[in-house]
Parts: sequence; C-alpha cells; structure tokens
Amino acid sequence: MNNTMEYKGFIGSVEFSETDKILFGKVQGIRSLISYEGTTVSELIDDFHGAVDDYLELCAAEGKLPEKAFKGSFNVRFKDPDLHKRAAVYAYNHKVSLNSVVEESVAEYLVSRRD
Repeated sequence: MNNTMEYKGFIGSVEFSETDKILFGKVQGIRSLISYEGTTVSELIDDFHGAVDDYLELCAAEGKLPEKAFKGSFNVRFKDPDLHKRAAVYAYNHKVSLNSVVEESVAEYLVSRRD
C-alpha cells in the first residue's frame, strides 16, 4: 500500500481519520503547510491538486519562488555517538565524505527494503 501521492513534483501524504470519516494529508518536505482532505479518494486527489495549484498561484502573486521539496540536504543525528564516529573514521580512511557514506548507506538500505 502506498500512502503518498505526487503532483507537480510535490509529495503528499495520505491518512485516514476513523473518527471524522475523512481522508486527509499534507505536502511533505517543505516548511509551508499545505493540507487537503476528502471523503473519497477522488475528492482527496482533487483537493491535493487544488491545494498545490493554490500554493503555486500564491507564490507567483507574491513574486516568490515556491519551496522545493527534498532539495538533497538534511541533517542527520545519530542516537549512538559511536556509530557517528565509526562512520566518520570509515569515510576518512576511504577518502570519501561522511555525506557520501550516509548517501550510499541509505541507497543500499532502500534497495534491501523494497516495498
């Protein structure tokens, strides 16, 4: 099951409220809050598309660039300082950046856990 959808490069979550009997979500990977909802899948998709279009129109009207989701940078915090140290030492010894080690590790992790 896929709990995301994509429109114009924006990724939106798909969630369900049993209490309210609605589907809802928000755009992921940006700071601006863009939310949407619907009582059917079609309504959810239409509201998602409309919310993204509204956001893009608002940005254009205000003369600002829309936020770009998943720009390729994020902060990583290790719970285990020793793991951080081991990764840094590995990177140093192999003459690569710590970022390269993390990126390669994430890529390998995702290949091994295909949904």
